[in-house]
Amino acid sequence: MRIEYVEAVLAIVELVPAASAVAYGDVAELLGSGGPRQVGAVMSHYGSGVPWWRILKASGHAPAGHEAEALRHYLAEGTPLLGAYLEYQRTGEGRWRVDLQAARWAPAEDELDMIDAVAEELERRLHGLSVADDGMSV
Repeated sequence: MRIEYVEAVLAIVELVPAASAVAYGDVAELLGSGGPRQVGAVMSHYGSGVPWWRILKASGHAPAGHEAEALRHYLAEGTPLLGAYLEYQRTGEGRWRVDLQAARWAPAEDELDMIDAVAEELERRLHGLSVADDGMSV
């Protein structure tokens, strides 16, 4: 996986605010590059330094094997949840997930500008475009 893509994914993840979440595919769509599997691979290998718990499967389920730690973050941040999360917290039993419909991040205009800048930089780095090539300044 190209480091340019890794850095772009992690930059987007860092923009997702507390108590919000997005699906892997949402991150790819915001970047205009890759897909859910590529974003998932980045998060799996490089995501420990960013708020990884805010990036989910489209179903709203936390990353496999990290449910207990993710649940602690969700509860601390006030992320909307569905299911038996309190039971899971007490006993390790019970099914729960993030209410992705309620928690899905809707970037504000200034955040969209930052996302666009990350996506444009990724495109430039992946395809070696210079200012003269694309007519835009960076």
